[in-house]
Amino acid sequence: MKYFFLVTFLPGLLGAAASIHTDFEGGALGRIEKVSPTHFRLGARGESDQDGRNRQANWYYFRVDGAGRDELTFDIVDLPGEYNYKPNRGAITKDTPPFVSFDGTTWRHVSQFEYDAGEPRMRLRIMPHEGTFWVAHTPPYTNSNLEALRSQAARHRDFREEKIGKTLGKRNLVLWTITSGVPEKKPAVWLMFRQHSWESGSSWVGDAAVRELLQDESKELREKIVWKILPLCDPDGVARGGVRFNAKGFDLNRNWDVNDAGNMPEITAQRAAVKQWLDAGNRVDLFFSLHNTETAEYLEGPPDKAKFGVLAARFAKALEDYTTFAPTRPLSFAAETTTEGMKGRMTVIQGLYRDFGIPGFLMEQRISYNDRLGRLPEVADRQKFGSELVRAIAATVAALPPVQ
Repeated sequence: MKYFFLVTFLPGLLGAAASIHTDFEGGALGRIEKVSPTHFRLGARGESDQDGRNRQANWYYFRVDGAGRDELTFDIVDLPGEYNYKPNRGAITKDTPPFVSFDGTTWRHVSQFEYDAGEPRMRLRIMPHEGTFWVAHTPPYTNSNLEALRSQAARHRDFREEKIGKTLGKRNLVLWTITSGVPEKKPAVWLMFRQHSWESGSSWVGDAAVRELLQDESKELREKIVWKILPLCDPDGVARGGVRFNAKGFDLNRNWDVNDAGNMPEITAQRAAVKQWLDAGNRVDLFFSLHNTETAEYLEGPPDKAKFGVLAARFAKALEDYTTFAPTRPLSFAAETTTEGMKGRMTVIQGLYRDFGIPGFLMEQRISYNDRLGRLPEVADRQKFGSELVRAIAATVAALPPVQ
């Protein structure tokens, strides 16, 4: 009698060979070195500006396929860079553990990590729960996420979209308006998100802000205020897994003192949209641009404390009262430029103040430990802040003198 045995090899039982991939929207790594079947050295790709300076290496996003049951080790290296022409050891530190997702949707912080300041290097240890998983510096928010938001928002009668230009990569730049009734003579608020592609937290806030404004309970916000929203200012960078520069290396939150549609069509289109609004006889009561940093959190007002000091103090107080904003330094006011004597160094709030006298505010939200939360911030915290933010801005604008 002959016996036949059916042997089934289950994935993971025999130490499947893990592999690293970035061939998807937003994916980014530099070199990939396999030290052992369970240990990889991964370079942060980073990006430099148009002059080959100011290298930023604070975005990585990769997928692991074929993970077995063994713990995997990932060393994130090539971290040193430069900011505002000053060298640094890199933005990725012991305070910035990345996120992991086993379904591509739900993200949580990596719990086992070590930072070596000497190399420098961030070492991650991950026990796979699935054969495929994703790792990112912060929870990704891609152009696909924005399209999902747009398709839902477009069904609301108080939502309108304008295409205001094209990026270097020929992607649409859009301006959203949310208001009810006639916009003339209403206070107007401009919200700007994702000038820098690595700053995904900005987009999670913006997504929630839009959703909050379109809620039935927010009818009064739409009736009393015109909301003009630039929802994602660097779609090219988001698609390629960039950091803070456009496809030709220009920083989209500098260069607001430059008119160069050939190299910076993004800034050109956004500035023109503001100008068109003002030229039509409308007002801008508050312009707000949201950013992320690793460890700092603050609000910076326009370069005119004498004129806008009261408004800035009112806004800072509303943020304190209505949101989880946790500043690491007091309210401050921008200088005329970030780098004296150099062209192409104005931020959006500096440039718009110079050109139009607009009261612009820039906020940096840190990705590290938040004192008010008592922990590291996650996607749900960004979404909560987005809802809180529009309420805080409405309270600030509502306290201004009524429109005559």
